[in-house]
Amino acid sequence: MASIKDNLDSVNNKINNALNRNGRKDHVTLVAVSKTIPVEKINEAVEAGITDLGENRVQEAEQKFGKVKKGPTWHLVGHLQRNKVKKALPLFSMIQSIDKLDTAIEIEKRASSPVDILIEINSSGEVTKSGIPPDKLFFLIDELRSLSMVKIKGLMTIGPFTSDEKLIRNCFSLMKKKYDELQTREKDLDICCLSMGMSMDYEIAIDEGSNMIRIGTAIFGERVYG
Repeated sequence: MASIKDNLDSVNNKINNALNRNGRKDHVTLVAVSKTIPVEKINEAVEAGITDLGENRVQEAEQKFGKVKKGPTWHLVGHLQRNKVKKALPLFSMIQSIDKLDTAIEIEKRASSPVDILIEINSSGEVTKSGIPPDKLFFLIDELRSLSMVKIKGLMTIGPFTSDEKLIRNCFSLMKKKYDELQTREKDLDICCLSMGMSMDYEIAIDEGSNMIRIGTAIFGERVYG
Protein backbone atom coordinates (compact mmCIF):
# COMPACT_ATOMS: atom_id res chain seq x y z
CA MET A 1 0.00 0.00 0.00
CA ALA A 2 1.39 3.40 -1.00
CA SER A 3 2.17 5.85 1.78
CA ILE A 4 0.64 9.31 1.99
CA LYS A 5 4.01 10.74 0.95
CA ASP A 6 4.09 8.45 -2.09
CA ASN A 7 0.56 9.49 -3.02
CA LEU A 8 1.42 13.15 -2.55
CA ASP A 9 4.52 12.80 -4.74
CA SER A 10 2.37 11.18 -7.44
CA VAL A 11 -0.20 13.99 -7.32
CA ASN A 12 2.51 16.66 -7.45
CA ASN A 13 4.11 14.95 -10.46
CA LYS A 14 0.78 14.93 -12.27
CA ILE A 15 0.24 18.60 -11.42
CA ASN A 16 3.64 19.50 -12.85
CA ASN A 17 3.05 17.41 -15.96
CA ALA A 18 -0.30 19.12 -16.53
CA LEU A 19 1.25 22.56 -16.13
CA ASN A 20 4.10 21.68 -18.50
CA ARG A 21 1.91 20.30 -21.28
CA ASN A 22 -0.19 23.47 -21.16
CA GLY A 23 2.85 25.73 -21.17
CA ARG A 24 1.90 27.22 -17.83
CA LYS A 25 4.48 28.84 -15.55
CA ASP A 26 2.14 29.59 -12.66
CA HIS A 27 1.45 27.62 -9.48
CA VAL A 28 -1.40 25.29 -8.50
CA THR A 29 -2.34 25.30 -4.82
CA LEU A 30 -3.02 21.79 -3.54
CA VAL A 31 -5.68 21.64 -0.82
CA ALA A 32 -5.67 18.24 0.89
CA VAL A 33 -9.28 17.46 1.78
CA SER A 34 -9.25 15.62 5.09
CA LYS A 35 -12.96 14.89 5.59
CA THR A 36 -13.32 11.70 7.73
CA ILE A 37 -9.50 11.34 7.84
CA PRO A 38 -8.04 10.75 11.33
CA VAL A 39 -5.67 13.30 12.82
CA GLU A 40 -2.62 11.04 12.65
CA LYS A 41 -2.98 10.70 8.87
CA ILE A 42 -3.51 14.45 8.48
CA ASN A 43 -0.33 15.08 10.45
CA GLU A 44 1.46 12.60 8.23
CA ALA A 45 0.36 14.64 5.22
CA VAL A 46 1.53 17.87 6.86
CA GLU A 47 4.92 16.29 7.54
CA ALA A 48 5.03 15.24 3.87
CA GLY A 49 4.62 18.86 2.78
CA ILE A 50 0.91 19.69 2.71
CA THR A 51 0.41 23.41 3.38
CA ASP A 52 -3.36 23.68 2.82
CA LEU A 53 -6.10 21.55 4.39
CA GLY A 54 -9.75 21.39 3.42
CA GLU A 55 -12.65 20.28 5.57
CA ASN A 56 -16.30 19.90 4.60
CA ARG A 57 -17.93 20.28 7.99
CA VAL A 58 -17.35 22.88 10.67
CA GLN A 59 -17.99 20.49 13.55
CA GLU A 60 -15.45 17.93 12.31
CA ALA A 61 -12.84 20.64 11.71
CA GLU A 62 -13.41 21.99 15.21
CA GLN A 63 -12.65 18.55 16.69
CA LYS A 64 -9.40 18.24 14.72
CA PHE A 65 -8.10 21.81 14.71
CA GLY A 66 -6.12 21.77 17.96
CA LYS A 67 -4.68 18.30 17.29
CA VAL A 68 -3.32 18.90 13.80
CA LYS A 69 0.22 20.25 13.49
CA LYS A 70 0.40 24.02 13.24
CA GLY A 71 1.24 25.62 9.92
CA PRO A 72 -1.34 24.68 7.26
CA THR A 73 -3.94 27.10 5.99
CA TRP A 74 -7.46 25.73 6.57
CA HIS A 75 -10.18 25.96 3.90
CA LEU A 76 -13.87 25.24 4.34
CA VAL A 77 -14.81 23.47 1.12
CA GLY A 78 -18.28 22.28 2.13
CA HIS A 79 -21.52 24.21 2.46
CA LEU A 80 -21.59 26.76 5.29
CA GLN A 81 -24.85 27.20 7.18
CA ARG A 82 -25.53 30.58 8.76
CA ASN A 83 -25.77 29.04 12.24
CA LYS A 84 -22.23 27.63 11.86
CA VAL A 85 -20.55 30.91 10.85
CA LYS A 86 -19.54 31.87 14.39
CA LYS A 87 -17.73 28.56 14.90
CA ALA A 88 -16.23 28.53 11.40
CA LEU A 89 -14.49 31.90 11.50
CA PRO A 90 -11.75 31.04 14.07
CA LEU A 91 -10.89 27.87 12.14
CA PHE A 92 -10.78 28.74 8.46
CA SER A 93 -8.64 31.22 6.55
CA MET A 94 -10.74 30.76 3.42
CA ILE A 95 -14.37 29.79 2.90
CA GLN A 96 -14.72 28.32 -0.58
CA SER A 97 -18.46 27.79 -0.66
CA ILE A 98 -20.32 31.10 -0.55
CA ASP A 99 -23.45 31.07 -2.70
CA LYS A 100 -25.86 33.18 -0.66
CA LEU A 101 -25.87 36.82 0.39
CA ASP A 102 -27.35 35.89 3.80
CA THR A 103 -24.31 33.75 4.67
CA ALA A 104 -21.93 36.52 3.67
CA ILE A 105 -23.88 39.04 5.77
CA GLU A 106 -23.56 36.72 8.77
CA ILE A 107 -19.79 36.56 8.18
CA GLU A 108 -19.72 40.37 7.99
CA LYS A 109 -21.52 40.63 11.35
CA ARG A 110 -19.31 38.14 13.17
CA ALA A 111 -15.84 38.58 11.66
CA SER A 112 -13.18 40.42 13.67
CA SER A 113 -10.83 40.52 10.66
CA PRO A 114 -11.30 40.19 6.87
CA VAL A 115 -12.36 36.76 5.61
CA ASP A 116 -11.29 35.42 2.21
CA ILE A 117 -14.09 33.75 0.29
CA LEU A 118 -14.68 32.02 -3.02
CA ILE A 119 -18.05 32.09 -4.71
CA GLU A 120 -19.35 28.62 -5.46
CA ILE A 121 -20.83 28.16 -8.92
CA ASN A 122 -22.93 25.19 -9.97
CA SER A 123 -21.25 24.83 -13.35
CA SER A 124 -22.97 21.55 -14.25
CA GLY A 125 -26.53 22.50 -13.36
CA GLU A 126 -26.96 19.36 -11.25
CA VAL A 127 -29.86 19.92 -8.84
CA THR A 128 -28.11 18.05 -6.02
CA LYS A 129 -25.25 20.54 -5.90
CA SER A 130 -24.87 23.84 -4.10
CA GLY A 131 -23.73 26.95 -5.91
CA ILE A 132 -25.24 29.74 -7.94
CA PRO A 133 -25.95 29.43 -11.66
CA PRO A 134 -23.14 30.92 -13.76
CA ASP A 135 -25.38 33.68 -15.08
CA LYS A 136 -26.11 34.90 -11.53
CA LEU A 137 -22.44 35.47 -10.61
CA PHE A 138 -22.29 39.21 -11.08
CA PHE A 139 -25.61 39.82 -9.34
CA LEU A 140 -24.11 38.23 -6.22
CA ILE A 141 -20.79 40.05 -6.69
CA ASP A 142 -22.59 43.39 -6.76
CA GLU A 143 -24.46 42.51 -3.56
CA LEU A 144 -21.28 41.41 -1.78
CA ARG A 145 -19.27 44.50 -2.65
CA SER A 146 -20.84 46.49 0.18
CA LEU A 147 -19.42 44.08 2.79
CA SER A 148 -16.09 45.29 4.12
CA MET A 149 -15.08 42.09 5.98
CA VAL A 150 -15.81 39.72 3.08
CA LYS A 151 -12.94 39.57 0.58
CA ILE A 152 -13.81 37.94 -2.74
CA LYS A 153 -10.79 36.01 -4.01
CA GLY A 154 -12.29 34.00 -6.86
CA LEU A 155 -14.51 31.08 -7.78
CA MET A 156 -15.03 27.44 -6.85
CA THR A 157 -16.92 24.63 -8.53
CA ILE A 158 -17.39 20.88 -8.26
CA GLY A 159 -17.13 19.11 -11.59
CA PRO A 160 -19.98 16.94 -12.85
CA PHE A 161 -20.14 13.38 -11.53
CA THR A 162 -19.66 11.66 -14.86
CA SER A 163 -17.06 9.78 -16.88
CA ASP A 164 -17.84 12.01 -19.87
CA GLU A 165 -14.58 13.95 -20.23
CA LYS A 166 -16.10 16.37 -22.75
CA LEU A 167 -18.81 17.38 -20.30
CA ILE A 168 -16.25 17.82 -17.51
CA ARG A 169 -14.08 19.98 -19.76
CA ASN A 170 -17.04 22.09 -20.82
CA CYS A 171 -17.94 22.86 -17.20
CA PHE A 172 -14.37 23.74 -16.28
CA SER A 173 -13.92 25.81 -19.45
CA LEU A 174 -17.05 27.78 -18.56
CA MET A 175 -15.61 28.43 -15.11
CA LYS A 176 -12.35 29.72 -16.57
CA LYS A 177 -14.30 32.15 -18.76
CA LYS A 178 -16.24 33.39 -15.74
CA TYR A 179 -13.00 33.72 -13.76
CA ASP A 180 -11.35 35.74 -16.53
CA GLU A 181 -14.46 37.90 -16.81
CA LEU A 182 -14.44 38.46 -13.05
CA GLN A 183 -10.79 39.55 -13.10
CA THR A 184 -11.49 41.95 -15.97
CA ARG A 185 -14.69 43.38 -14.52
CA GLU A 186 -13.52 43.77 -10.91
CA LYS A 187 -10.01 45.12 -11.32
CA ASP A 188 -9.94 46.53 -7.78
CA LEU A 189 -10.51 43.12 -6.22
CA ASP A 190 -7.67 40.64 -5.66
CA ILE A 191 -9.16 37.85 -7.79
CA CYS A 192 -6.55 35.10 -7.67
CA CYS A 193 -8.17 31.70 -7.03
CA LEU A 194 -9.95 29.39 -9.44
CA SER A 195 -10.68 26.33 -7.31
CA MET A 196 -11.75 23.38 -9.45
CA GLY A 197 -10.63 19.81 -9.72
CA MET A 198 -10.80 16.87 -7.32
CA SER A 199 -9.16 13.44 -7.23
CA MET A 200 -11.05 12.16 -10.26
CA ASP A 201 -10.67 15.19 -12.53
CA TYR A 202 -7.89 17.49 -11.32
CA GLU A 203 -5.67 16.98 -14.36
CA ILE A 204 -8.53 18.03 -16.64
CA ALA A 205 -9.17 21.01 -14.36
CA ILE A 206 -5.55 22.15 -14.65
CA ASP A 207 -5.76 21.74 -18.44
CA GLU A 208 -8.71 24.14 -18.35
CA GLY A 209 -7.02 26.73 -16.13
CA SER A 210 -7.52 25.75 -12.50
CA ASN A 211 -4.95 27.15 -10.05
CA MET A 212 -6.34 25.45 -6.93
CA ILE A 213 -7.36 21.81 -6.60
CA ARG A 214 -9.04 19.95 -3.74
CA ILE A 215 -7.67 16.42 -3.36
CA GLY A 216 -8.75 13.81 -0.82
CA THR A 217 -8.79 10.21 -2.03
CA ALA A 218 -5.70 10.52 -4.24
CA ILE A 219 -3.69 11.52 -1.14
CA PHE A 220 -5.34 9.71 1.75
CA GLY A 221 -6.85 6.70 -0.02
CA GLU A 222 -10.48 5.65 -0.08
CA ARG A 223 -12.51 7.07 2.77
CA VAL A 224 -14.09 4.80 5.34
CA TYR A 225 -17.50 6.01 6.47
CA GLY A 226 -18.92 4.73 9.65
